[in-house]
Amino acid sequence: MDLTHSLEQQAIDFARRGDFGPDAKRANEELTKLAPGNPGGWTRLARCCMTLGQLDEATQALETALALNPQNTIASSLQMEVSRQRARLATPIPPPKRTRAAATKTKKDRAEKPMVGGFGRPEFAALAQLAPEVAADTLGPRIEALLMSLNERPFAEKVVEARNRNAQSGSRVFRRNSFHPAGAGHLTAFQHGGRWEPQLHVGLFAAQQWRHDCLCAGIGFNLAAGSADRDELGQEKAAAHFERFRQLVSADWRKLLIDWMTANGGFIQYADAPPETDRLPADAVDALVGNGQPPDAAWIFCGRWLFADRPGDAATLEDAPKLARWIEQTFTDLLPLWMSVYRGK
Repeated sequence: MDLTHSLEQQAIDFARRGDFGPDAKRANEELTKLAPGNPGGWTRLARCCMTLGQLDEATQALETALALNPQNTIASSLQMEVSRQRARLATPIPPPKRTRAAATKTKKDRAEKPMVGGFGRPEFAALAQLAPEVAADTLGPRIEALLMSLNERPFAEKVVEARNRNAQSGSRVFRRNSFHPAGAGHLTAFQHGGRWEPQLHVGLFAAQQWRHDCLCAGIGFNLAAGSADRDELGQEKAAAHFERFRQLVSADWRKLLIDWMTANGGFIQYADAPPETDRLPADAVDALVGNGQPPDAAWIFCGRWLFADRPGDAATLEDAPKLARWIEQTFTDLLPLWMSVYRGK
């Protein structure tokens, strides 16, 4: 009996006994070194790593198993469980009881309290592998913690004030459960009341569908026809907002927006296509306002992007407070444009 066959039999015997401890892990590690194309070895190795609390190693093993066999339902199920374990482990640390000194802290100070973690390789893997509703449930604690943190930032108060002056309800920019699955490998979140308004939007995307694992923040317009909504004039309102946006960008905001996109990694996105990373900002803006290729899409977005395959961006994505500050800065930069569109002035 050769060594590979012997190791596989040992690994299978461990699994049959329900033993996924250190010895089982060693057997499967040796097996995957000798037979890297064996998906069963990688799947069992992932199970051992999960049992031992080694979630990063489990994720790597599962990605290899699924690359070898995308129909590996056991590996897919384990992938889901790894993501759930991460979500449970990432529960925010409760803030300490407030003292008299703490009561004097500003909103910005309070926003810096510990948050649920950001978005790294395991989270994007879960977004890619899990069904949309399951991905939303699994990554929900991270997304919601991020959105709730943004509610405490200075830009949010201005957004709420502008909406209230326009007779719109709401005391917060983002409500709980403001995020939604928008298709395979795609989660989206937008402000309270944002369906037919110029949306302050955050999107999360997996590379399998979008070329890159990435996150965006900026202004979006939902121009979809036939969407179920209580407001029968909603689509007309959205179209009017977008037309106002195009007018502003074609005039006073053109150079400002081009310069901002150039300096901050800004891109345009249409419908369910990836961001136009291969188009220069000036050309992208011209197309947006109709001087180039007129937009013809149910969803149009202009904003800033972070790509997980770029080291600097990845560091921001994985650091929740840093990511919150990045989104805050994005919305703060675009707030004058958003308010001009929203007010129709």
